[in-house]
Amino acid sequence: MRLREKISKEISPKMAAQLKRPVLALPRLSKVVVSVGVGPFRERKEVLEAISKELQEITSQKPKTNIAKKSISGFKLREGQTIGYQVTLRGKRMWDFVERLIKVVLPRLRDFDGVSIKSIDKSGNLSIAIREQIIFPEIKADEIKENWGLGVTFVLNNPYEATEAKDYYSHLGIIFK
Repeated sequence: MRLREKISKEISPKMAAQLKRPVLALPRLSKVVVSVGVGPFRERKEVLEAISKELQEITSQKPKTNIAKKSISGFKLREGQTIGYQVTLRGKRMWDFVERLIKVVLPRLRDFDGVSIKSIDKSGNLSIAIREQIIFPEIKADEIKENWGLGVTFVLNNPYEATEAKDYYSHLGIIFK
């Protein structure tokens, strides 16, 4: 059974009974934001193109390019330079990505013993940092130019408390420390 079906048929009714609320008032995943900061690679065009291409392979969606709005000399940053990439996933692509992340990618992390509970903010959003893109099965290790990390943020609708958000993520299959 796919993750989306499991949530609608098993998890939501169970949480509704537990919290004594209607199903539509329960926390639910609205979007997943995947972002990459290019940092030391912003001067190298071929690496920027490789990062964009690999992020597109990981998320199945073309990334939006984030560009510097003004120059900051302390960071050696010029206006108009590429500073990162971002992908916002919704709907079917979001659920496919979440399922791959939970079932394939997180278990492949080195020394993974769970996501920290402190990764959930006051709004119930969960942020996970991934150090290397190699752990994604879509990336071929012998074809990469540089190692780069990415941040994954799960955005929830309707969480009343952080504990409800943690319960929802636990039902999704995310393991906490």
